[in-house]
Amino acid sequence: MTKVVFMGTPAFAAPILEGIIAAGYEVQAVMTQPDRPVGRKRVLTPSPVKEVALKHDIEVLQPEKLAGSEEMQRVIDLAPDLIITAAFGQFLPTKLLQAAKVAAINVHGSLLPKYRGGAPVQYAIMNGEKETGVTIIYMVKKMDAGDMLAQAKMPIEKNDDTGTIFQKMSLLGRDTLLELLPNLLAGKVQGQAQDESQVVFSPNIQPEEEMLHLDLTADQVDWKVRALRPAPGAYFADFLGKRTKLWNVDVLAQTTDLPAGSVVAVTKKKLVLAGAQGTCYQINELQPAGKAKMAINAYLNGMGKGLTVGQMVINDEQ
Repeated sequence: MTKVVFMGTPAFAAPILEGIIAAGYEVQAVMTQPDRPVGRKRVLTPSPVKEVALKHDIEVLQPEKLAGSEEMQRVIDLAPDLIITAAFGQFLPTKLLQAAKVAAINVHGSLLPKYRGGAPVQYAIMNGEKETGVTIIYMVKKMDAGDMLAQAKMPIEKNDDTGTIFQKMSLLGRDTLLELLPNLLAGKVQGQAQDESQVVFSPNIQPEEEMLHLDLTADQVDWKVRALRPAPGAYFADFLGKRTKLWNVDVLAQTTDLPAGSVVAVTKKKLVLAGAQGTCYQINELQPAGKAKMAINAYLNGMGKGLTVGQMVINDEQ
């Protein structure tokens, strides 16, 4: 039986691990990030991958830092046929990669060589891409740069956000991996080098990138809102005097001569703002600082009461 050490952390990786187990591979151990405090009460919570491992009575390894750790030595001592990673969250030292008898491979959430790095789904949505997918690669010391073994595409639908894409992508990654493994183990797969001239990086989202600005068109506002949903959320720093997150918007076909950030239309149940270049978008759900998420009608009945067409509601000066 093929022996596997699986390394992953978030919900994206959990169905992939479940698929490996269901397919009959012997998962010797699972490595995941240490339990982290979650929520307002900061309850120490295991990762989704750890929960799968515990359910199947699989040994769990949780190094705070992988390089030189006892947990890394444990994997080396296990001498697995395969090391399979999916959004693990730490770099793997070369010594660890070499511990795999057949291969160390990674299920990456983009169509490589585009979007190497820690936030490939977010950047794909934020940049208005029409499709994304998964690429399975040999792992090398350089981030997401190994030869490609398999790739599968999926569309980014109009209402998709990072949450929905990860849900769909995890299943696509599982199925693509399980289709690949028998041929990989039989030596029937030859890796394809990535075209370095086509590389695009997608580093982890930084706090300053969560901010919305007046120079964004309606499409770009929508892309950013969906890219940063369900977390951490995209916000205007000063929306009627408050930092305000936008959680759901619709891009409209209409255009306007009003400046970006001003009210194009307002009723008891609708608020349309001007984006850059004469574009318009309708806000459906938002969250002023210190408040819960609210539908636009609730906002307009309270904090947004009295808005008028032409009124500037966003201050973009920093």
